[in-house]
Amino acid sequence: METTTSTTKGYRPMEYASEEGRLKIFGFWIFLGAEIVLFSTLFATYFVLVNQTAGGPSGKELFEIKIFAMETFLLLTSSFTCGLAVLAMRKQSKRGYFGWMGVTLLLGLGFLILEIEEFAMLVEMNAGPTRSAFLSAFFTLVGTHGIHVTLGIAWVTGVMIQVWKRGFTPVTSRKIFMTGLYWHFLDVVWIFLFSTIYLLGVA
Repeated sequence: METTTSTTKGYRPMEYASEEGRLKIFGFWIFLGAEIVLFSTLFATYFVLVNQTAGGPSGKELFEIKIFAMETFLLLTSSFTCGLAVLAMRKQSKRGYFGWMGVTLLLGLGFLILEIEEFAMLVEMNAGPTRSAFLSAFFTLVGTHGIHVTLGIAWVTGVMIQVWKRGFTPVTSRKIFMTGLYWHFLDVVWIFLFSTIYLLGVA
């Protein structure tokens, strides 16, 4: 008897197995589109205010390459491990899913710790969000991304608990897939942050 594999004609991943699953995933793509609008607005605001330092320090004086390079390494690596976790789900490997997603969470937590330390350092240098329009825009943009990472960690943790209790079902598989999309989206946003704020800031 012929078995259904990823190369078999008509194969659909479990998260797409039902019409409800397909519609919810489509709706999540729309949600990500709204998130793109949000971050685009924050980026535009930052670029309008980037030179409004009110006589205070600029990005070139404040940003440390070592810190944001490490943040970038942690977050981009977490995107890779998140992808491996989704692949493990597709292979019905709970051990692989929990292992790789656990690494993803640790990397995400490491990123947040570095970001909090960076913010604390800036405040100690009298470069907090109220110091200038530039710093207000910087803290708002980078902080919003950090909040999203925090929410992503909480969401992934909740899904992992559900998988632990119920295993891989069409519902939990859909949630795993959507958390993966969300995490990759945050990584893409960070690439823009890294390139346009930090790298240009120290140039």
